[in-house]
Amino acid sequence: MTASAKPAASSSAPQYKVLGTRPIRHDGTDKVTGRAIYAADLHLPGMAYGRVIRSPHAHARIRSIDFSAALALPGVLAVTSAADMPDLKNKFADLGEGRVNLAHLGANCLAQGKVLYRGHAVAAVAAVSPHVAEEAAKLVRIEYEPLPAVTWVLDAMKPNAPLLHDDVFTESMGQLSDKPSNVSRHIHFEQGDVQRGFAQADVVIEREYRTASVHQGYIEPHACTALWNQDGHVTIWTATQGSFSCRQQVAELLELPVSRVTVVPCEIGGGFGGKIPIYLEPVAVLLSRKCGRPVKLTMTRSDVFEGTGPTPGSFVRVKLGATRDGKLVAGEAWLAYDAGAFPGGMIGPGCMCVFSCYEIPHARVDGYDVCLNKPKTAAYRAPGATQAAFACESVIDELAERLNIDPIEFRLKNAAKEGTRRVDGPVYPRIGLVEVLEAARASEHWNTPLAGPWRGRGVAAGYWFNIGLKSSASASVNADGTVTLVEGSTDIGGTRTSVAMQLAETLGIAAEDVRPQVADTDSVGYTDVTGGSRVTFATGLAAYQVGLDIRRQMAERAALLWECDPALVRFEDGVFRTDGRSITFKELAAKLHATGGPVVGRAAVDPEGPTHGFGAHIVDVEVDPDTGKVTILRYTAVQDAGKAVHPSYVEGQMQGGTVQGIGWALNEEYWFDDRGQMRNASFLDYRMPTALDVPMIETIIVEVPNPDHPYGVRGVGETPIVPPPAALANAIYRATGVRLRELPMSPPRVWAALAAAGKSS
Repeated sequence: MTASAKPAASSSAPQYKVLGTRPIRHDGTDKVTGRAIYAADLHLPGMAYGRVIRSPHAHARIRSIDFSAALALPGVLAVTSAADMPDLKNKFADLGEGRVNLAHLGANCLAQGKVLYRGHAVAAVAAVSPHVAEEAAKLVRIEYEPLPAVTWVLDAMKPNAPLLHDDVFTESMGQLSDKPSNVSRHIHFEQGDVQRGFAQADVVIEREYRTASVHQGYIEPHACTALWNQDGHVTIWTATQGSFSCRQQVAELLELPVSRVTVVPCEIGGGFGGKIPIYLEPVAVLLSRKCGRPVKLTMTRSDVFEGTGPTPGSFVRVKLGATRDGKLVAGEAWLAYDAGAFPGGMIGPGCMCVFSCYEIPHARVDGYDVCLNKPKTAAYRAPGATQAAFACESVIDELAERLNIDPIEFRLKNAAKEGTRRVDGPVYPRIGLVEVLEAARASEHWNTPLAGPWRGRGVAAGYWFNIGLKSSASASVNADGTVTLVEGSTDIGGTRTSVAMQLAETLGIAAEDVRPQVADTDSVGYTDVTGGSRVTFATGLAAYQVGLDIRRQMAERAALLWECDPALVRFEDGVFRTDGRSITFKELAAKLHATGGPVVGRAAVDPEGPTHGFGAHIVDVEVDPDTGKVTILRYTAVQDAGKAVHPSYVEGQMQGGTVQGIGWALNEEYWFDDRGQMRNASFLDYRMPTALDVPMIETIIVEVPNPDHPYGVRGVGETPIVPPPAALANAIYRATGVRLRELPMSPPRVWAALAAAGKSS
């Protein structure tokens, strides 16, 4: 897909040499020639191959595990189960994304006492070949006692629902419930006087929405290799979005010092949040310790669907009130998200984001994190925000229609801006939602008439807060004037280049003169996960600080050459100057060994606060009343990037997130039968969009600089997945006169809605 990028920036915006250009990505050659090493590519001497045995039941007690037949098979080297893991009851750890119950984390890797979803890992074997391991896995005899299962969030909240855990109690406003519950957490946010706000409203609309679980759909299945060395040191090669998070999780689960665990991040074939949790790594380590060899574990596609984290299924009720002149005065949201088999789902971000695009003086939000018999949910691009926006933006569209106000104008009347207080407390600094909506209103797409029957145009806004967290980097100056950059953020979407470009800009050199490398956990300082749209912002900030450190040291070297005070040396556009003398960065690099030796810059940052990403999407559709099929005719995504470091990557993120949102909206879902079995655990049956399903995704980049970054950078990767379902639902309504309030809006569901309204053929 190509894109039409139209950066919106004022004439007073800073002029950059590197930022805003489109250099070839540094890892491009290795990626396109197949030389890049992914986790499944790794082969070590004497390597053994593992296979995980997974539960066929959605909920069952494990009565016994018999490995005897498997161990008798020639070529089998080791077996393992939860019995080999330490007792982690009542132990908690902060793993960078909140406090985690280690017992639950471990039980998700290898079931302890009960299986809680179809595909739950129960045991594993290691053998001399993948084929022997697969045969041995079939010989492991596991006796189960099936239990009732529940796979819909509202059913799991009922008093008589099957209870998953006897150690989970509802936490609400700092208090715990008296009895165990599937509801692990209740969140409550409130501002103003909601009852008074609704009394002031001339129009009040309340609606209910449902969404199914969907998967991130990354092409590369999970894979890892672990070696428990004879000296007791553990090395793990894996596909992970956070090598330091992986290291800490493994160390905590196996009660090892982090200094005894090294994680080597391989190239990663997509993640979108789904490769932040660990699944295989501790299992491979246990098998390696037992057999004395490196052990490789890889998942099949059905393993990925059934055994790793999808998004939450959700039920959301939204109530909004507005005055007749189009001002929102009150809002109320009730959200229930499934967490999957263990507590700790995406309800927090959902509650934060549900009303995040608007000024609503009186608002209340209640959210519930609910355990049920599905895989433990994982992040998926703006986790929790898409479900919330589907509900809120649909009601916003209804309000605009009821008040006879253009849908973009209605959003502009109520758009959040600098100084707006969100219902969960934060007050926005300089943000770009108004500029995004104005760019959408001025776009060629919005101003081009759409004609024809069964056609409609929809619009929706979306928000993701983006995170900062910790990043480290170092760089050394080479004698030829190039710079070797070492950083710890695994690269999924081209962040090697976006980080290198910020270092290059700071040093006044070309992007091609920076050689970026993603290092293992022993070779760079602590760095948080590649997620939360944080890498170009936070690791880029670390690279900027590295550049300043190098400039300071280089200025001292120039002062030595010129026998002057370093304070008198100025740096501008890659050149050091003082009193009529000058020397370029490259010329000075050639003299480093004669002026004191190597120059190495280093930095560690921990920026606080989000970078606030806002977007708006416009979509045209045509609906076939005979089949319910929705065809997308045109799609435009508008987004504030703060500063588009590499516009091609920004466009790619906008397009990729949009396409994933389209899949979520129109086709994708986990489909469970009445026994809690997922019945579509393959790419053949799990319907993801292809190039035949989507048109060119047009992009408009808006640039409202982030005041908390020297180059104005904001995160961009997650916001694009938030608006598509609501935009498509609004477009389908304009095409058919029927509003759909359940995802996916698949052909059978659209046809049924049309039939119920008497509009199908």
